[in-house]
Amino acid sequence: MSDQTSIKVPFHKAAITKAEEEAVLDVLRSGWLTTGKYALEFEKKFSEVVSKGDEGTGRAPVISLAVNSNTSGMILAMEACGVRAGTYVITTPYTFVSTAACARHLGADVLFADVEKNTYSIDPNNIEKILQTAATQGKIVKAIVPVHIAGNVCNMERIVELAKKYSTPQNKISVIEDAAHSFPSPTKLGYAGTIGDAGVFSFYVTKTITTAEGGMVCTRDPELAKRMTVMRMHGMDRTTWDRYTSPRASWEYDIIAPGYKFNLPDVLAAIGVCQVDRAWLFYEQRKAIVDMYNKAFADFDFIELPPDGPGNSWHLYLMRIVPEKLKITREQFAKKMQEAGLGISVHFIPIFHFTYWRELYPDFTAENFPNAESQYNRTISIPLYPDMTKEQAELVIETVKKIGMENHA
Repeated sequence: MSDQTSIKVPFHKAAITKAEEEAVLDVLRSGWLTTGKYALEFEKKFSEVVSKGDEGTGRAPVISLAVNSNTSGMILAMEACGVRAGTYVITTPYTFVSTAACARHLGADVLFADVEKNTYSIDPNNIEKILQTAATQGKIVKAIVPVHIAGNVCNMERIVELAKKYSTPQNKISVIEDAAHSFPSPTKLGYAGTIGDAGVFSFYVTKTITTAEGGMVCTRDPELAKRMTVMRMHGMDRTTWDRYTSPRASWEYDIIAPGYKFNLPDVLAAIGVCQVDRAWLFYEQRKAIVDMYNKAFADFDFIELPPDGPGNSWHLYLMRIVPEKLKITREQFAKKMQEAGLGISVHFIPIFHFTYWRELYPDFTAENFPNAESQYNRTISIPLYPDMTKEQAELVIETVKKIGMENHA
């Protein structure tokens, strides 16, 4: 693998300006570094963005809660929706491991549904088969967790319908969107991450906007929001900001549940306040690179273009090779790209490839998830970020073309 000094085009580079620098300095100079006014402002601005288009729809307002990671937010959302020991969560094997691991942290088991044949999105038909089987076996499914891979939104209309169809008076099945890749992603049902019962975003350094580390949980349900707010900070009935800014004594509080420490500090939230204002600019810059890639790769018979659909935020460009047209494997193709100085990755290694999950669920194998395995074996994530230049994109295109033509079957 090439070292950092030989990389001509990095896989990702965060778009940081003087605005972010000044905001962070403002926090440092204020003396209040933990969750405070910047986190509150970030939550407010985020809600405003993902509520666009709600006017006149009758949808309840979006409530946003800043957290220190998507993983933390997913645990909060699952816990609030009743995920616990003895229950089940349905999700996809084609995701980062944290999506499923959050259910395990809460003591629940995971049922995996294969992705659609030609996309990376969880297949609603497979979800329904699992729900039908679970019902006959007496398994209590508490949540369906679709993952919007690379920013391309899952079939939320069908998934929400399935949750309602298989819920009972004794057991509500919640839909919790893993929207780590999907901001901003407007659809006819609302923004991705606000369509189900809850949605969780990521602001990790490579995401569409960043706080270095961090996330946001969104819900339209005040009761879920209330529970997640309490659990976000040790199960405390008052936030830290309230305890130190209100006339009431800071040490007067109650612990009403065994909560977590999942709050987002102001020193990170300040970056998010600046980034969220430029979310659509970042999208337009990424989309310009995507258009260059699509136009060029459409002429290469050894490349299949990534799936696309309404609301796609184009967080990642998942370049898919066509194995029948090449004499080399995906691994060999990726290695040649790295040797040429391109920063690349693979999103994702399906969860059934990992030791823990194979040992936990013996039937959780590649053979039982052919679509996820097929997508994995031919996918390479190539550079895509707001500040990427036309020249860098052209270098990526020329490198892909050269490798493909030199190794054409």
